[in-house]
Amino acid sequence: MNLKRNGALLSALAVGAMALAACGSDDNSASGGIDTSDSTATCEGKERLSGAGSSAQKNAMDQFVATYISVCQQKGTSVNVAYNPTGSGDGRTQFIAGQVDFAGSDSAIKGEQAEEAKTRCVGGEAWNLPLVFGPVAIAYNLDGVDNLVLDASAIAKIFNGSITTWNDPAIAALNEGTTLPDSPITPIFRSDSSGTTDNVQQYLTAAAPQDWTSGAGSDFTGGVGEGARGSAGVAQAVAGSPGSITYVEKSFASQRGLSAARIDNGSGPVELNADSTAKVIEGASFVGDGVGDLTLDLTSIFGTTEEGSYPLVLATYEIVCSAGYDADTSAAVKSFLTSAANEGQQGLEEEGYVPLPDSFKEKLTESIEAIR
Repeated sequence: MNLKRNGALLSALAVGAMALAACGSDDNSASGGIDTSDSTATCEGKERLSGAGSSAQKNAMDQFVATYISVCQQKGTSVNVAYNPTGSGDGRTQFIAGQVDFAGSDSAIKGEQAEEAKTRCVGGEAWNLPLVFGPVAIAYNLDGVDNLVLDASAIAKIFNGSITTWNDPAIAALNEGTTLPDSPITPIFRSDSSGTTDNVQQYLTAAAPQDWTSGAGSDFTGGVGEGARGSAGVAQAVAGSPGSITYVEKSFASQRGLSAARIDNGSGPVELNADSTAKVIEGASFVGDGVGDLTLDLTSIFGTTEEGSYPLVLATYEIVCSAGYDADTSAAVKSFLTSAANEGQQGLEEEGYVPLPDSFKEKLTESIEAIR
């Protein structure tokens, strides 16, 4: 099933009172109005849900929680969702161990971990439900250079140490007419197990296979640079280090005022924005039949050469049990995710994300309703 673009950009959203557990991450909440009048969230089940994992979705999760609290307050019910952005790998680990009700992960749970999750889910399976789409910025701190252009080859060579200075001929060729300094490049990578790292390394493997030969995975394989923990951590590190560069979700780059490189995918430089990201998401499809588990096949996205398509985008999954929750937990998980997949999407572009395409929102809602 191909995903269709959600054509309308929506208004800025409200963030009401929330009690949200957030370790090592900045509050990037928005304000404004949000329409919850048509919410189908039931607000049933246990009062407090818990989740952990992807820091890439932390700012979106803040919005989902605030919206859900507001919806349920209007229904006369008190609820809360405590989400700790500890990183995708840790989120999956906590979910398998039964320490949280759901996990956020920028990589689908699969293989051995998916098998282990069957025990936690009491015979059910762990489903990957994509709830947040977001572009990944190649964010940099280089005085006097605001419109840097890079391609997959140059990005790969920067993060594996083959390119070490900003005026390297490979970078200069992509930036004719721009004066680049003869100064060292400091790559900043995620030191924690990260789905963002996995997605970026999958992108480099697909788009620059000759230059990125160290493989993918949630741990950085490039072997050079300095590590920082979490999305907020790498963005902060680059903001304080002239000459540095990192990969980080757009919302965190914007929050720190960092420049984002335009990426040349073979059809000219593409700026990171809502239109260029939504265009590439249109080409995404499911790994399976799109029933229940909604793991996405992003290979074609990473290797796209379509004009105007920004190729570096990730999907963050909420990992849940298809069955095996107690009745109160199941009801609460379904209610919260229903709200997040619908009214929670309003204004996400203001936070640096791409709202769910309408056709996919319908499919996601069906999977949420099927949780038992």
